Order: sequence, then C-alpha cells, then structure tokens
Amino acid sequence: MELDVRTLPPRERHPRIFALFDSLKPGEGFVLVNDHDPKPLYYQLMAERPGQVDWAYLEEGPEVWRVRIGKR
Repeated sequence: MELDVRTLPPRERHPRIFALFDSLKPGEGFVLVNDHDPKPLYYQLMAERPGQVDWAYLEEGPEVWRVRIGKR
C-alpha cells in the first residue's frame, strides 16, 4: 500500500498519515511518498505511538522521499 501526500495540503498530511497508521494491524505497513524529508513526522509518530512504529527510508530525495512505515 502506498500513500502519496504530495498533492495534499500540508495541514491534511499528518492527520491522513495517522489515520492510515491507526488502521493498520500489527505487522502491516505502507509506503509514504512525500516531497520533503518527513523527519518531523518521524518524531511525532515516536512521541504519539511509542514502541509501535517501524521506519525505514527507501528513497531520500532530493525530489521524492519514500519511507516504509510499519506497525509493530
């Protein structure tokens, strides 16, 4: 599953990502596609969903970032 947030207004991105993450079952994941490094999202997920997040960069710019986000 892939979630491309590049066309979404910035204020809608994190709520969409969190909604998708919260709908996952343990062991499931998705690939986030973004137009910048989503490092602030990483810190927000770690703070708000401690111990539940797997995070792996698949592509790191300069135009596109792809991150596999999984639920433990």
